[in-house]
Amino acid sequence: MTLQFKPIQLEKQREYARRLAQCPQAASDYSFLNLWAWAEDYDLRWAWEENLVWIKQTQPQEHFWAPVGDWEKIDWIARFNQDKGSHSTFIRIPHKLAESWRTSLGDRVNIAEDRGHWDYIYTVADLIDLRGNRYHKKKNLLNQFRKKYDYRYVVLDSELVEHAKGMQEDWCTWRDCESSDILSAENRAIYRVLQNWDRLEGARGGALMVDQAMVAYTVAEALTDDTVLIHFEKGDTEYKGAYQAINQMFLAYSAKDFKFVNREQDLNDEGLRKAKLSYLPVDFYRKYRVILFGRLLS
Repeated sequence: MTLQFKPIQLEKQREYARRLAQCPQAASDYSFLNLWAWAEDYDLRWAWEENLVWIKQTQPQEHFWAPVGDWEKIDWIARFNQDKGSHSTFIRIPHKLAESWRTSLGDRVNIAEDRGHWDYIYTVADLIDLRGNRYHKKKNLLNQFRKKYDYRYVVLDSELVEHAKGMQEDWCTWRDCESSDILSAENRAIYRVLQNWDRLEGARGGALMVDQAMVAYTVAEALTDDTVLIHFEKGDTEYKGAYQAINQMFLAYSAKDFKFVNREQDLNDEGLRKAKLSYLPVDFYRKYRVILFGRLLS
């Protein structure tokens, strides 16, 4: 595509947030914090037009992501006719944009479901209250943590970021991150966020302290006015119930004014899928892989 792509810039995060707010559907991939976290591993770049921000990755393969802006105001045939490529592959395309392209472009696009990238959506109230038999195991583990440990919930701020870095380093030692490309990449993404915590305007989080040790933390941001997005959540499994506790307490203390919580995708990992389904999502943000064929002549 005839666009000038440049590295993701912290200086444009506020302007980007305004463009994202115009999207009819905001998926987790497109938050600024997510772009910043993964920019180096995917070599993410963006190109700005009057009405859209285009996003491209070049690692490990070159793909376009969904353009960010008010999709409903774009004449897609006219826009794609400006480009000279014979075809382009788009990934992580939210459902509403995929349907818009299907309607306007017809058989000139191939659209395939990408289950591993679906976002999991829950209600904040459900994950705070954990009511009923369906949440019995999780509430039991939460209560065990509360009873066993003399803990404090704290807001993750610049003073605690160094503790979070230390815990993340320990977590990677426990999980042997160096033996896993996925965990190593995630570790780099987490470090990039923590290293720039004070410069990332939307970053928020919480942590659990037992004595002077951090035993769990979460990194999040507001995705929309009614949805909080959880990016990273880590716990020390030596403290039974730490994961259930940080999940519940972050929402109860730091995100109770939101209606929904987006806990991102499972990337087709069976263990992760089972864990995310166990919290009983109320919806999914479905995403697709789209191949655009040729110049779209009207």
